[in-house]
Amino acid sequence: MQKKVKKKLLSLFIGELSATVIFALVWIIYLKLFEWAEPYLTSFSSLYAFVLLEFILLQGSYYWFLKWKQAQRKDFSHLPYHPLRIFALFKRINLSLIVIGIIVIIYQLIVFPLEFYWFVFLYFFAIIEYINYYHIRLSYQNIDEIKNLIRQKELRSSKLAKELKSLQ
Repeated sequence: MQKKVKKKLLSLFIGELSATVIFALVWIIYLKLFEWAEPYLTSFSSLYAFVLLEFILLQGSYYWFLKWKQAQRKDFSHLPYHPLRIFALFKRINLSLIVIGIIVIIYQLIVFPLEFYWFVFLYFFAIIEYINYYHIRLSYQNIDEIKNLIRQKELRSSKLAKELKSLQ
């Protein structure tokens, strides 16, 4: 059982980190290969949403790394106080950046309506990731988890959200 948990935590860590790196590489490749993509990828709004998304994905990767390191030590409890305080700070920063994003949406719509939909896609992707880490678990990775979700008929709090409640 512990081996399975360690493997899953390592997979979550590597998956989140890989997604972060791959998204950045694809972004750069599109800039280099496709001239039509430049206005979409280099506008302030798109860069803002992309950096926000990457920032949140890195937090998820860091969280799963810490949980994996804990599992390596056979410690399956909540994260210690200091890392949880860091995630509480990240949560506040994320929320501030998301609120600023609303202003960016207005700016984007007025100044660069052509790139608006790309920005909105990235921005909402970042918001979904924020919700997934800090509030409600939105990602389910296998059929058993999906069946369990259907049986419970409600979304569960994310693992990090449960741990952050211990700070209060």
